[in-house]
Amino acid sequence: MNPNPQMNGAAGFNPLDDHIYSRLLRERIVFLGSEVRDQNANAICAQLLLLSAEDPEADIFLHINSPGGSVDAGMAIYDTMNYIPNDVATVGMGLAASMGQFLLCAGAKGKRYALPHARIMMHQPSSGMGGSASDIKIQAQQSLHIKKVLLELISEHTGQSIEQVTNDADRDRWFTAAEAKDYGLVDNVITSAREAADQGRPAHQND
Repeated sequence: MNPNPQMNGAAGFNPLDDHIYSRLLRERIVFLGSEVRDQNANAICAQLLLLSAEDPEADIFLHINSPGGSVDAGMAIYDTMNYIPNDVATVGMGLAASMGQFLLCAGAKGKRYALPHARIMMHQPSSGMGGSASDIKIQAQQSLHIKKVLLELISEHTGQSIEQVTNDADRDRWFTAAEAKDYGLVDNVITSAREAADQGRPAHQND
């Protein structure tokens, strides 16, 4: 039985040296470079909370190169992004698929970026179900609830109708960086870090 729904993707990564992550953290950069799992989600949540405690105004940059993973772990990151007062800018690089795509589009409005050759993939969550008939029924109900919540949030963040998102997510839907911008998954396609530089104030003050 697998009670934890997944937004699936390719597995396997080589962890970077802790010193590199620490150095990035000093620059207010958090890096998601693997499948979304409890361990790295807890680390990312802790990093977001730490950076917010150090400076509740300055932007935090979440760089994403992820094939997806656990919905529950991803939602912990999502809720933490919204819990802290800082704007969390997101940068899609390489592959942002499934839960990686969801976190990418959940960045602060106007501060969601993709690098030119990033690929973004959207689909509905899947879960492994097993056990007794009653267990399977409960798991199916939970799966439908999670799917509904995710699709509604994607609709909210992209500006697409819930009907459009539901239809597009029924199968793997791939986007180039430019297509992701047109769809509303990101706000800008950038080629330089300078284009996403922190302006030192929340996005709503830039309007």
